[in-house]
Amino acid sequence: MVCFSRSAREGFRTFQGPRDLDGLDAVVNLAGEPILGIWTAARRKRIVASRVEGTRRIVEALRGTSVRTLINASAIGFYGDTGEEEVSEPSPAGRGFLAETCQAWESAAVAAESLGVRVVRIRIGFVIGKGGAMALIRPLFSFGAGGNLGSGQQWMSCVHVEDVAGMILWALATPEVSGPLNAVMPKPVRNSEFTKTLASTVRRPAILPAPAFALRLALGDLSHVMLDSARVRPSVALQHGYPYRFPDLASALRGNP
Repeated sequence: MVCFSRSAREGFRTFQGPRDLDGLDAVVNLAGEPILGIWTAARRKRIVASRVEGTRRIVEALRGTSVRTLINASAIGFYGDTGEEEVSEPSPAGRGFLAETCQAWESAAVAAESLGVRVVRIRIGFVIGKGGAMALIRPLFSFGAGGNLGSGQQWMSCVHVEDVAGMILWALATPEVSGPLNAVMPKPVRNSEFTKTLASTVRRPAILPAPAFALRLALGDLSHVMLDSARVRPSVALQHGYPYRFPDLASALRGNP
């Protein structure tokens, strides 16, 4: 296994081109500018370019190599705000910045199919683990400062970080899986249920809701990540028998299967 990074990190290499892929059977591309933070015009450009141009560079480097599988990251933001509608892998793309970014990101990855490469576009949900958004959210709840976001009725499709890694490894070893793959738990939850379950996990009350207007005022377009509905079903994972380590919200938040 060879690990690459956009920046110098211990144990990682900087990707240079096709020579770096010699002898590899598969490539997993998870690179992308973090979306947390205010989406200025410059930030939007970095978010898109880091994903789309980076993926194009990788696909071009695959030409003439031994690589036959590409697992390329995407996100359930592909579907946009789903409201009360449940969506799955065959569902069409939504609207908005994140949806359009995911579409362009996936299109860049799909180009590898013309090289005879199996492409899996793994659409990752809200990740539960030690890092990412949970690194900001869990401490707030631990201090009793948590609460519903907006109405609390929007759907959340979560996944434990170990199941993200597990699904990637499973997809690598399951040749019949190709195309889009939703990396989410079998059942989405409303934000109010997420709030209640997390508060119970850290044994603190959750009585400080964040009004939608306040989130929009403070975060601008980033507020869509918190307020839009994502009612996503992992049809491909369920159909092909992916063995979830954390199949429900309570076990994921506890960190115990």
